[in-house]
Amino acid sequence: MENQQGNLRDKTCIVTGANAGIGKAIAVGLAHLGATVVMVSRDRMRGEAASTEVRTASGNPSVELMIADLSSLTSVRNLTAEFKLKHPKLDVLVNNAAVFTRTRTITSDGVELMFATNHLAPFLLTNLLLEPLKASGAARVLNITAPSTVKIDFDNLQGERRFNALNAFGATKMGNLLFTFELARRLAGSGVTVNAVHPGLVKSNLMREAPALLRWFTTLMSAAPDRAVEPIVRLAYAPEFTGQTGRFYHKGKEIHADAYAYDPNIQRRLWDVSAKLTRLSI
Repeated sequence: MENQQGNLRDKTCIVTGANAGIGKAIAVGLAHLGATVVMVSRDRMRGEAASTEVRTASGNPSVELMIADLSSLTSVRNLTAEFKLKHPKLDVLVNNAAVFTRTRTITSDGVELMFATNHLAPFLLTNLLLEPLKASGAARVLNITAPSTVKIDFDNLQGERRFNALNAFGATKMGNLLFTFELARRLAGSGVTVNAVHPGLVKSNLMREAPALLRWFTTLMSAAPDRAVEPIVRLAYAPEFTGQTGRFYHKGKEIHADAYAYDPNIQRRLWDVSAKLTRLSI
């Protein structure tokens, strides 16, 4: 990316889950291109260490840290308020943060933790940032997800009746796809593009609570974060992606999600449920 230095100069970017793994690598890539990068981290100490690393690795001092627990709706709202006080526009939003938990855990809002962090957080965060995104004139939203085939069980949305960790996690990744395609349709003509991105298997601590065999396999097959992020960063600035919206990318190429993810009725149903749960009034 060295020959692309400056392609994001005067642009502002947010990366969630930016204190480690692929999030931190994306932040380095965006900062290297001259962007002002806002790194969102739940833990201040880790976030400060990571932001220092990003400034050093990129040679860009315009790296900010904002603290937010994305499992908390209040924290997401506070994050957006803090951002809007400092920045009138947002050019790139990378919804990267995700968690996996082996057991069913309930947040302070009474929501299952993976559903709250992996789906409701990007849903609410993106919606609350629509004003600065539209102010950019040509903003890009990238939702980091996976080619899930898990269908949404609206009668057991948060594992209230039965809970299977891998299935619940897969449902949140399907939720990311449904949200991406629905939001892209709603924002058509606004100048804001919304796309889903599958990074492939990347070394991280995300699946540390997964069964041992799955952890071993994913570790064996996973790439280092800095090797996986270049095509993701390109989606944030490259001219060939201008105006491209409602798509699913892997390694810079469009791929197809499961047919279920393209059903507009399911997209709208999940949107309506999510709006109710997040008390979204817009």
